[in-house]
Amino acid sequence: MEKQHTAPPIGAVPDKKEQKEKDYDGNPKHLYRTPQDIDWDNPHPLYAVWEITLRCDLGCRHCGSRAGKIRSQELSTEECLDVVHQLADIGVREVTLIGGEAYLREDWPIIAKEVTRMGMSCGMTTGARNLDQRRVDQAVEAGLKTISISIDGLEQTHDSIRGAKGSWRAAIDAAKRVSETDIRLATNTQINRLSMPELPALADLLIELNSRAWQLQLTVAMGRAADRPDLLPQPYDLLELFPLLVWIKQNKLDPNGIQIFPGNNIGYFGPYEHLLRYGGDLGAHWAGCSAGKWTLGLEADGKIKGCPSLQSVPYTGGNFRTDKLKDVVANSPQLKMFRERTRDDLWGYCKTCYYGDICKAGCSWTSHSLFAKPGNNPYCIHRALQFEEQGKRERIEKVEQAPGIPFDNGRFEVIVEDIPEGEADTPTILGIPIQDVLSLDTKVKAAFDQDTIKERLNKQ
Repeated sequence: MEKQHTAPPIGAVPDKKEQKEKDYDGNPKHLYRTPQDIDWDNPHPLYAVWEITLRCDLGCRHCGSRAGKIRSQELSTEECLDVVHQLADIGVREVTLIGGEAYLREDWPIIAKEVTRMGMSCGMTTGARNLDQRRVDQAVEAGLKTISISIDGLEQTHDSIRGAKGSWRAAIDAAKRVSETDIRLATNTQINRLSMPELPALADLLIELNSRAWQLQLTVAMGRAADRPDLLPQPYDLLELFPLLVWIKQNKLDPNGIQIFPGNNIGYFGPYEHLLRYGGDLGAHWAGCSAGKWTLGLEADGKIKGCPSLQSVPYTGGNFRTDKLKDVVANSPQLKMFRERTRDDLWGYCKTCYYGDICKAGCSWTSHSLFAKPGNNPYCIHRALQFEEQGKRERIEKVEQAPGIPFDNGRFEVIVEDIPEGEADTPTILGIPIQDVLSLDTKVKAAFDQDTIKERLNKQ
């Protein structure tokens, strides 16, 4: 007899925790996706990020999945509903729908509504170019808890990175529509060599929009971003970035009740960890890649990964069309490898690092995107500070082209070099005096001139 799926599912959040999510107070520990004490006895994925289509209405220059065209053989509506049930059955508590652009799939409200019916918190991350009132109304009807809108810079910067004039204005207008509903408005931004000086002004914009949360992550050398090495942050840029993020948090975000969520590739340890990670709780720290342990990534054609950002070919552990999710989570080597990683699996600097047993080389996606394997990650503030003490810095340099398919990567090398004389103590953000950075406002179109924007977005 076919199993009947009814809400609430196995692994549903207790009523008390559900109330915390409903009345979210800005503490990340109260989110569905956050492991609670009872979860540590039986670790399992709590959070799934689900690409329901690769179709997209933007052509972002930093897109890791090279989204645009629909995948061949994307899951049907019926198959998607079965995915929802399997997610609920293994105890997933939060699902974020992404693309491509999730709303371009006509049945997305049906999928979202089923996620909600099965007792899981449903959200969406979107570029919002065509997130009109009708789609916002559909989101309300489907029970979405959060919509996170991508804003990757001030107007000219955002439009240039996103590959569509008017996309910044569309995102702002969509954010205003969402803020007029009971759906929680969040925003997300990629940090790169165009957007980084604009972060203080973007914080002001978030305040104007009444965004309640801001997720930040470094642009990673995957997909179209791998074709644009001049856009990518350099590891030594973290020396300027981290003090800036702390200043923004303390002077702009905290006073306005906006929670900052540093992405998994913004780390690790050092003097800033306790100020930024997990809400700034005393003693909070990075605890290693959560792929396959607390998180899952699903692709539109049914592929199952431990993290949505991971490359498809080396990290796909199964497919919904041929495998049961619970079996993939329990037995797939591609998911187990992250749960079982030890210092012995690390290499390079990370293998010898004081924090290696805990950190385990930070974000696996970032490492693989650079070196075609995980286990060594130069994007680390502790590491950058250690090199700075020696008068050195690390610089990445592209040595192999990406093949040009979704979720691909080329290859980079890390070069250790002397810090250029006079640069170590210069108070700038990517060469812009810090006072000029802090004085930027939301009416400015970009921190850099048009020639610099074009140069850093140039395909190489």
